Amino acid sequence: MPAPTLPAPPAASPAHRGAVRLTVVLLFAAWLVDYADRLVINLVLPSIGAEFDLDRASQGLVVSAFFLAYALCQIPGGMLADRFGGRRVTLWALLSWSVFTALTGFAWSFAVLLALRFAFGIAEGVFPPASMKVLVERTRPEERMSANGTIMSSNALAAVITPLAVAPLIAAFGWRSAFWSTAALGILALVAVRLWLPAPLPRTEGGTGVEGAAGGDPAARPALREVLRKGVLWRFALMMFGYNTIVWGLNTWVPSYLAEEHGVSLTSAGVLLAVPALGAAVATVLGGRLSDRLGGHHRRIIVPGMGVAAVALLLMANTPSLTGFVVFGTVAVFAASLAYMPIFAVPLAGLTPAYVGVGSAVIILGGQVAGMVAPPVMGALADAFSFQVAFGFLVLGAAVAAVMACLTPQDAEAFRAAADRTPRHPSPAKESA
Repeated sequence: MPAPTLPAPPAASPAHRGAVRLTVVLLFAAWLVDYADRLVINLVLPSIGAEFDLDRASQGLVVSAFFLAYALCQIPGGMLADRFGGRRVTLWALLSWSVFTALTGFAWSFAVLLALRFAFGIAEGVFPPASMKVLVERTRPEERMSANGTIMSSNALAAVITPLAVAPLIAAFGWRSAFWSTAALGILALVAVRLWLPAPLPRTEGGTGVEGAAGGDPAARPALREVLRKGVLWRFALMMFGYNTIVWGLNTWVPSYLAEEHGVSLTSAGVLLAVPALGAAVATVLGGRLSDRLGGHHRRIIVPGMGVAAVALLLMANTPSLTGFVVFGTVAVFAASLAYMPIFAVPLAGLTPAYVGVGSAVIILGGQVAGMVAPPVMGALADAFSFQVAFGFLVLGAAVAAVMACLTPQDAEAFRAAADRTPRHPSPAKESA
């Protein structure tokens, strides 16, 4: 039976618009620190490799240790957010990852570094679904992707700011100081969210219920098995896997490539890395606005975007010119980043509120598996062959994202229909009817 047509939502009140803006600002700040904390390791990998005598494959494992824990905690994080509310889990995540970031600066061996990065991944792993839950609880569906696009542009902005701020810090005080500084920023973000995050919307206005409502009634919470059996979610997760293969492959190895192949200092590399990062920030916001305007239909954005990204990545990998590498890399990052928000648009519109935390965690999980796989694979390819082969590997990510964009529902109604086709055991009430 087709879903009933809903009346157009009333215009948002000034108080609601102000609450949305404040929510966006606070989540933007939290994500900015989150992403900066992750990026620091890429900038200090050469220093860590020299101090602990690590080859590129081992350096890639340092990055993967984080993503392994980060990936494993996505679904538990979504469950915690659905049960206890996004705000509470977000605060816990901010505190925990700031502690482990600071402790990373005290690592005295490769083994300890791996253990601390794994613990850091656990702490950050619960944050993305909790953040998504916080946003859904405080926004209306028609404004959600534009708001989320602005929030997630913080990742690209962090990629601009982090090298520019951290590179001189590392040069002056050593690689350990970078972790202590970013940990302090995490504490500031924690205090801001704790003091100023607005209250959730009432159920009738935002469709999500009040904070913790999902956890107040056990019967209202979805069973984990029921969510994980929705095969359509895993197709969106594969799309995110393709996108993040490109993102984390470049984030991990471009600084090392610039230093080893072109003799670029860490400080100068920070300036060069700011160029594609600014492009990614613009593309992320643009992708969110296009998603809202198209009502989903992510294939129209992702397929051409990933096609351009694939061509640009091949040109980037094979150009001998530093200028060409930066130009083609910027084009690749911009085109790929258009896909980020569209990947979430249809699932967030189609999922019922009780599924948002775990459902978004499934999609995010795909991206974190890419972060776990791409760095060591590319490091091994660079050791065995060359950086050119390693960067060429990223074209596979563009191909996966484009194919999955064609194999997923294109709007909320089609998404719900695909999810409802998942076999379920009939309830006792239905069996007796």
